[in-house]
Amino acid sequence: MKYRRLANTGIYVSELCLGAMTFGGHGPFKAIGALGQAEADALVHRALDAGVNFFDTANVYSLGQSEEMLGAALGPRRKDVIVATKVRGRMGDGPNEIGLSRVHIMQQCEASLKRLGTDYIDLYQIHGPDPQTDIRETLEALTDLVRAGKVRYIGCSNLPAWQLMKALGVSRQHGLAEFVSTQSYYAIAGRELEREMVPLVNDQGLALLPWSPLAGGLLTGKFTREGETDPDARRVSFDFPPVDKARGFDIIDVMREVSGVHGVSVARVALAWLLHQPAVTSVIIGAKRLDQLDDNLGSVGLTLAPDELERLDAVSVLPVEYPGWMEMMQADREPGTTRDWSRFTRK
Repeated sequence: MKYRRLANTGIYVSELCLGAMTFGGHGPFKAIGALGQAEADALVHRALDAGVNFFDTANVYSLGQSEEMLGAALGPRRKDVIVATKVRGRMGDGPNEIGLSRVHIMQQCEASLKRLGTDYIDLYQIHGPDPQTDIRETLEALTDLVRAGKVRYIGCSNLPAWQLMKALGVSRQHGLAEFVSTQSYYAIAGRELEREMVPLVNDQGLALLPWSPLAGGLLTGKFTREGETDPDARRVSFDFPPVDKARGFDIIDVMREVSGVHGVSVARVALAWLLHQPAVTSVIIGAKRLDQLDDNLGSVGLTLAPDELERLDAVSVLPVEYPGWMEMMQADREPGTTRDWSRFTRK
């Protein structure tokens, strides 16, 4: 296992982070995974033995079951790892049991600490924007948790780039704790993050933690243009996140060729591609079985050749949109340069 620094914090996290969304299976999360404690223990212990020191969950995953099971699985080894969880989702029927108000954040932090069986959370993340709560109120509540020693660092998830930059500005203006990371959807079949968020994290020195790196199972190799090859695959019953499937299968065609050269799974190529992206700090993987976890863990040892990366980039690159094409046209400042305008003409 290899380790990368989490933004400018000084702590190092494994290149792969084990996500615990499959633990519990309460309510809508049953479609993602319904693992019991024994199965969760086996996955967590295998990950630990492989050098994984980073684990992610959320209070809303199976209404707290995931946090409870992760805490139990880590046991006395909790002190050796970085634990991340989230707050925002609905945790009860009351009008204030959702969102990013001071009331909800303080209540849920205490509840998460109890469920995880710990007295501190390493990375506490807001699970998305809350248009009903001023971001300053949210950041002040999170800062108080940091100053109380209940939270080490704060991060965000699923924010648009402009909202993340606004939050950083508010933190700096008022002397509040700053987000050190963003957990965002990013996969070779879902590269929209590269338009705004990747430039932001590179500019601000934040950690990028991709979730659903296999595009909800589409990139596992279990699906073809004709349909699924595994009736138990998650996308059969839970078709998420949204993917342009026609484009996705073109990408998978190239990934199959690359995987054949290396003698590895398509899924391992998808994860390795993300690990080759400079902005990425740690990729969040999920598994329901030990063989799935073992295959994912193997991605850290897969080095893609430059020509393979070029082929994968060519088939998956986003079409250039404004203002991107204007920036590209204005980028060359050399005197006497003749620009090739045909690059920006849709064919």
